Formats: sequence, structure tokens, C-alpha cells
Amino acid sequence: MGKMMRTDTPQEIYLKDYTPPAYKVAHTDLSFEIFDGKTIVTAKTQYTKNNDDEAPLFLEGEELKFISCKLDGKEVQPKVSDAGLTLPGPGKDIFTLEIVTEIVPEENTALEGLYHSGSTYCTQCEAQGFRKITYYPDRPDVMATFKVTIEADKKKCPVLLSNGNLIDSGNASNGRHYTVWEDPTPKPCYLFALVAGDLERVEDTFTTMSGTLVDLHIYVKKGDECQCDHAMRSLIKSMKWDEDVYGREYQYNIFNIVAVSD
Repeated sequence: MGKMMRTDTPQEIYLKDYTPPAYKVAHTDLSFEIFDGKTIVTAKTQYTKNNDDEAPLFLEGEELKFISCKLDGKEVQPKVSDAGLTLPGPGKDIFTLEIVTEIVPEENTALEGLYHSGSTYCTQCEAQGFRKITYYPDRPDVMATFKVTIEADKKKCPVLLSNGNLIDSGNASNGRHYTVWEDPTPKPCYLFALVAGDLERVEDTFTTMSGTLVDLHIYVKKGDECQCDHAMRSLIKSMKWDEDVYGREYQYNIFNIVAVSD
């Protein structure tokens, strides 16, 4: 697919022009199969109709190679352009869309979406980078829960991270392995994060005010472990401060930080 032309003048967006999304997202299952020179992304998303109109479903997407699309398990052929993907009104109030795309993080020099830097795969989705990962309603008022599966070569990418709690991990075929992450808190896609690479981990723990033990991990490149002490102490103090000042308790069983120059 051709690349979109950029202009030096940012597009102005006004609050008076805001319209609610025609379709909301309930949940998204994302699968990343990372290979040298390409990554296959499968997004299985549950949509609900947000108004009485039978509006087309438009999903933002840039610099993606479209592979396939299924509506409730049936193959469909959407209209694909440099700006995104459009389906006629599905004719259902609730439906599931499964979209498979191919991206090349190694050639992503814009550092938006999923890119490869050094030996590490990283994401930058704020403010509109998620549309370079898959076709999706890339706007901050669409909130969803996410489950993310990441598969990659075990030697090249021994660390596979995403948002939320780690609920599964294991070995796959051909020297590969996988992790599965679940984030039960609805969030906009610009908060999505993924890191895959060869990193070292500095560990500590924090016990919340209700007695829950949280694992604290800071991932850095080899040789940078000695620079993490202040960051870890600051994290623990900030979590305690949130409890003391606001009564807000951390809700997950793990807190991951990745600190790399990439």
C-alpha cells in the first residue's frame, strides 16, 4: 500500500465538530507473531452499535498490509484505503470483527505504532500510533478491555511485555515462546503498550494497604541495572503516596517499567 502524504500544517480539530462514535468497542483480543522482517497482527474485536443509524464502520489504519477480515466468522471484503478500512453497516447491534494485518517494525522510522530499534521491539501509540498496528477506531473516546498474546523467537526476544496482568506463558514451536496479558480496565488504544527484546530485570515488591503483594519490575538493557535504584524507590514511594493521599490502591498484581533509549 502507498504511504500517506504528510503536511507541515497540523489539522485543526474543534470540540464543536465532535460526534460520538457510531460503534463502541467492548473487548479486543490482539495477537502478535513477531518474525524477522514482518509481524502478523490479528485483532478480534467485539463491537456494539452506538445509535439507531445503520452507519458504515470506519476504522483508522495507516501503512498496513491488509490480509483478511471476518465478520462473525464469515469472510468479508471491506474497502481499504491509505486512511483506513470501511465496512457497510453490518446490520447487527453486536458483532465481532477479526482483522489480520502485516506490518514491518524494522522499516518503521516514524517511531509510531510498533517499531524495531536496536534489538528491541517497542510501541508508541500516543496520540495516534495505534492505527499503524491494526485497523481500529483510533480515538480516545472508544474504551475497551484488552487481551494480548505475543509470540517471538525465545533467544532474540526473551522478554515479552504488554499491559495488565500476565495470565499465561510458555514455549511454542521452532524455538519460539509466547506470553498472554490481560488488562481488565477499559482503556483507549493510545494507552496500548508492547515491548519485546533482550532486557535485564530489576525486581522488588510492594504490599498494598489491603495486603496484596505486587511484583515491581524495571527492565533495562544489560549494564544499566545499577541505574535503577532511584527509580524503584520513587515507584514504591509514589504507590504509597497514592494510598495515603487519595486512598487509591494499585489493582494489578504486577507493575512493569521499561527504561531504554529506544
